[in-house]
Amino acid sequence: TVAKRLEKFKTTIFTQMSMLAVKHGAINLGQGFPNFDGPDFVKEAAIEAIKAGKNQYARGYGVPELNSAVAERFLKDSGLQIDPDKEVTVTSGCTEAIAATILGLINPGDEVILFAPFYDSYEATLSMAGANVKAITLRPPDFAVPLEELKAAVSKNTRAIMINTPHNPTGKMFTREELEFIADLCKENDVLLFADEVYDKLAFEADHISMASIPGMYERTVTMNSLGKTFSLTGWKIGWAIAPPHLTWGVRQAHSFLTFATSTPMQSAAAAALRAPDSYFEELKRDYGAKKALLVDGLKAAGFIVYPSSGTYFVMVDHTPFGFDNDIEFCEYLIREVGVVAIPPSVFYLNPEDGKNLVRFTFCKDDDTLRAAVDRMKAKLRKK
Repeated sequence: TVAKRLEKFKTTIFTQMSMLAVKHGAINLGQGFPNFDGPDFVKEAAIEAIKAGKNQYARGYGVPELNSAVAERFLKDSGLQIDPDKEVTVTSGCTEAIAATILGLINPGDEVILFAPFYDSYEATLSMAGANVKAITLRPPDFAVPLEELKAAVSKNTRAIMINTPHNPTGKMFTREELEFIADLCKENDVLLFADEVYDKLAFEADHISMASIPGMYERTVTMNSLGKTFSLTGWKIGWAIAPPHLTWGVRQAHSFLTFATSTPMQSAAAAALRAPDSYFEELKRDYGAKKALLVDGLKAAGFIVYPSSGTYFVMVDHTPFGFDNDIEFCEYLIREVGVVAIPPSVFYLNPEDGKNLVRFTFCKDDDTLRAAVDRMKAKLRKK
């Protein structure tokens, strides 16, 4: 019998859909992992680190060269100068950065506000911390933040607001106006801000804005990121949390008893990755922009209502033209009869009804895979 705090959470939807994909030989546009490998220069750096004997425990909060590389990259991206030894904590993927932040800074009974749909680990980890979760729903077509509704949700018990921009699963990017509105709420009500920015390098239509860079926000913000999405190395599980020393203390207290330290040779290689030339990031964005166009055009041609995605490698669509009652029914049909996997996003809402008309596809696959999936959908899907 599972602990009460986790009994409502089933096997993650990603695992379920990936298992079905294998069973039916379906093309997996569900889980967000690339089916192509990261760059050779980063893999070579990992091999060199292993050969050079960098194989014992790393310094708990990160090998010095990676902490420095994270700080350099953050300065370049956000304009903020941070102390690599006091304000950067290296974690086992961004998922651990999220867990260490929540478990290190949230007390039982604290209220935390999320934006639904949300990445599923947020709610599960908040449950482990004994937090009370409030969700503000972002709705299609543009998934804009309902500002007045958010303002009304903040109470004297609110300890933190958690944002993810660019946003999984909708592909939305929070606008400067929305970020400033949230920042003002945090400052007026003495609320912390947790920012998950793993898709910051996949911002297609506007520059990514870090919440920490908004005046008055650095001292109350934890910024979380990882290597996996930007370098197509999701299995390395290298992430980090950036925060001022008084918040870093909480993050590190939790981190040291969750994993203590992260894979040593992979950290050395991650430092090499973050120091990649700007051309790497420009090319990444260009490649993903082309993949996005290929999938979006195909989904429209297949009959979906496709919502705009300005960041991440996901796109949200409305499946109702095909006559199914909900997203889970539609996704099971799509795997069984069409041979394509997508993710039913109702699991990313406190109220599953809010997501029942939607489906999430990913385009972090090679072009042939995307074309094959689109061809299957165009051939087999019929509007009701």
